Amino acid sequence: MPGSPAAPAFNALLLGLSGCLVDFGARTLPVARAHCLDERELLPALLASAAEHAERLPGIDELLNQLQRQQLPCAWLDELPAAVSTRLARALPGWLPAAQVGAARPWPAPDSIWQALAGLQVDSLHGCVLIASEPRLLQAGLNAGLWCIGLATCGSLCGLALGDWQALPGPERDKLRVAATLQLYRLGAHSVIDHPGEIPACLQDLAMRRQKGEKP
Repeated sequence: MPGSPAAPAFNALLLGLSGCLVDFGARTLPVARAHCLDERELLPALLASAAEHAERLPGIDELLNQLQRQQLPCAWLDELPAAVSTRLARALPGWLPAAQVGAARPWPAPDSIWQALAGLQVDSLHGCVLIASEPRLLQAGLNAGLWCIGLATCGSLCGLALGDWQALPGPERDKLRVAATLQLYRLGAHSVIDHPGEIPACLQDLAMRRQKGEKP
């Protein structure tokens, strides 16, 4: 009996920096702005928080090792000031680049997504995937025509750093998880998972959906 045909390979993978790769999701730019009295306080506050929370999320090491073995073009994106993003990215391996983004409309416009893929020399949107916890970034990915995977529990929707999340009582975690998951599905995400440790299995599922002819 002949073997099953191989699932179509992905062309590129884009990842949100904060709340996907690094435990910084509760401190993304809109949240930080809401807690600062004025813009002069914003950058120092973000830099201080980045220094404290520049830590890879559980499951990211395994994912990055897999991506490196597969030599899949990938890059990270964020809307934080460059100095803050650079500090956060110190927690990541040097081979994983920042997306090459020039002048672009802010999310949810798709400009930065298209620029990032062009910087990776991707020839087609087919098989390109965005993984993020920030709804505005996911909306940008959807507007750009990408497959989009939403992370429910490690970003701004739940609004908690990893340690704070783990300290919550189970029923409270479940309530926040369900609300965030529903919001991301309503946004249009093709899959929603709790945390980065579930990304490899989710990518396998998307590959099978592509094999069956589904499109984003």
